[in-house]
Amino acid sequence: MEKFRQISKGIVGLILVLLIGCQSTMKDSRILENEFNLEEATIGQIHAALGAGEITCVELVEGYLERIGAYDQPTRLNAFVVVNGRALERAAELDAEFARTGKLRALHGIPIVVKDNYDTHDLQTSAGSLALKGSLPVDDATQVRKLREAGVVVLGKSNMAEWAFNPYVTVSSIGGLTRNPYDLERVPAGSSGGTAAAVAANFGVVGLGTDTGNSIRGPSSHCCLVGIRSTIGLTSRDGIVPLYLRNDVGGPIARTVEDAVRILEVIAGYDPADRVTEDCRGKVPDNYRQFLDKDGLLGMRVGVLRRLSDTESADPEVKALFEKALEDMQQQGAVMVDPFEIENYRQLSRGLWTNPFHQDVNHYLSSLPEDTPFKTLQEIVDSGLYSPYIEDRLKSALETEVDLAAAAIAEKVSEDPRRAAFLAGVVASMDEYQVDVVVYPTWNNPPRKIGDMQSPHGNNSQQIPPATGQPAMTVPMGFTEAGLPTGLQIFARPYDEPTMIRCAYAYEQATKHRRPPELFSEK
Repeated sequence: MEKFRQISKGIVGLILVLLIGCQSTMKDSRILENEFNLEEATIGQIHAALGAGEITCVELVEGYLERIGAYDQPTRLNAFVVVNGRALERAAELDAEFARTGKLRALHGIPIVVKDNYDTHDLQTSAGSLALKGSLPVDDATQVRKLREAGVVVLGKSNMAEWAFNPYVTVSSIGGLTRNPYDLERVPAGSSGGTAAAVAANFGVVGLGTDTGNSIRGPSSHCCLVGIRSTIGLTSRDGIVPLYLRNDVGGPIARTVEDAVRILEVIAGYDPADRVTEDCRGKVPDNYRQFLDKDGLLGMRVGVLRRLSDTESADPEVKALFEKALEDMQQQGAVMVDPFEIENYRQLSRGLWTNPFHQDVNHYLSSLPEDTPFKTLQEIVDSGLYSPYIEDRLKSALETEVDLAAAAIAEKVSEDPRRAAFLAGVVASMDEYQVDVVVYPTWNNPPRKIGDMQSPHGNNSQQIPPATGQPAMTVPMGFTEAGLPTGLQIFARPYDEPTMIRCAYAYEQATKHRRPPELFSEK
């Protein structure tokens, strides 16, 4: 990590110079002669403009590609590792389809950013590793396939923490360092920081991230975004490079709750390629947008988990913003259950994390084409094609002995006695207090400066939902005085995404905390 800590004191001045140069040469973000503006555009707004003939898919994609070219590398934000050379061709196909049918698909023409650990048959999937540079899987990950069928245009693949190892920074041997668009001297968290930085800077409408312990919700919180980690089993993990498969969840990163929900609608559901999704049968509603209720907090019982919010190292400004969030929810009609306690929390939450990365990644590598250079983790480690900061983690994974049969059986929470007991304890406490959702700050501290691995991080996301399999999401909670984003985390019972969405949407609509980063805004 030492080379990433050597940040020039003059970087801010250089960035501002570059930005001025970019803005003087870049086209206005309005598309051609009309007044449609890309900045903060939602799926609904884009579809209204497409339907009215105000824009085309090609014009839309051109606008985002121009923003990526003008801002991403010139500012050293470094959100992308690969831009899709066929994006405009796909947009033209969608324009022709709409001209022929007069109908828009669910996500017709929507430009999306995909994390570089989702299989894409036409773009490399490297998981941030030089060992997989240029790797082309045989087909798309299930979530990517569903989204393409719904009409999205994949703009490119985003940078990530190498092998998704790090929740604190987004650094890879293939893509380098990704920065926070609200302060280029700070981190966007990890490992989905590339997707979050791109969506926050309006380089795409929505994005896909993955979350093993934090990595959808953390980067979303650090970048003033909405991120959803759905119930384990609601969405397929097929075609996603694993970290710890039993805890892995893929899902949306977006600027609004509604846009995140639109993505969830498409990717949710049973997939025969992923057996954990067997449990979602009969539990997926016709759509999730029906739960976007501005009055959704009225009468909702909200548990306040002080165990996570009131820590000694929590930043005072974040604590104050959390208290304001509680007031805002109460003003919207919520009944605050404060404090909410989980009985036997310490005992139930102990010893839940295992390290099956070795077996999980070997299984993934075996699915790649025969000409893939490396077919095992041992071969990758022997190659030396990795960042120095993950060397110990890789070698530790090789040395970890895992009961393969037991680990395979325990992919479902219900099949692992320790995780099942933790889930039962959390739900029992929710029942006892009669709470619908539980809230706490997504992170207790603002984004760290690049190279700072010593100050308190405040990451709360790894505490409950990853092990219990419960759904959780983060929504913007406001900014510190220095202009750094914070997030409010909400979790619910398994498969109760509807209640979680009601709460999140009502809070979002009442507070409107989302705002774009000034360095990437022309407004």
